[in-house]
Amino acid sequence: MATHTLWSRLHGRTAAGVPRWAVLAAYAIPLAVLPSSLWRIAAFLFNAPLLEFGPTSAGGLEGLAGGWWYILLLSVVSEAAAFLAVGLVSEWGEVWPRWVPVLRGRRVPVMAAVIPAGLGALALLIFPYAMTMISLGLKINGDPVELVTHGWQTVIFNIMYWPLAAWSPLLALVAAHYYRRRTASPRDLSVGSRR
Repeated sequence: MATHTLWSRLHGRTAAGVPRWAVLAAYAIPLAVLPSSLWRIAAFLFNAPLLEFGPTSAGGLEGLAGGWWYILLLSVVSEAAAFLAVGLVSEWGEVWPRWVPVLRGRRVPVMAAVIPAGLGALALLIFPYAMTMISLGLKINGDPVELVTHGWQTVIFNIMYWPLAAWSPLLALVAAHYYRRRTASPRDLSVGSRR
């Protein structure tokens, strides 16, 4: 019981009428993003031997504009953006939480959630393409990648980054369900759940 209460406080309660598959899909999104964030932090902030640098790169954080804070910020923002998908299956995705000034307690307009989620799913289609290009040793624009992995490093990189390819389809699926659930009449939902 205490675990359920803690869990509810962390993400809010699941909204009424949300099937288990939608909840699992929504939670899969931040879990799919987490490995790449951990890889970046381990490789760049803790200098884990997860990659080598090409002949033209400065190597390590010196080769990145922004340095350590860029890696940390990118990882935190990516995870926070991924966690927003949980709002599509939670009560806080339907009614503004108490801590939001002015809007607290008001209904979240359906399109205020669906449009950003849909645009995000569309933009995130870049990951399958990017991962394919990286697997071929190329950047998105076709230039050679300066961050080089060999052997076990390549296996670890692929294990940690390929889950990003699931972000777009999972988000599109959860957003489509959110739209259907929020715009359908209660009768439509009950008929759909019996199929």
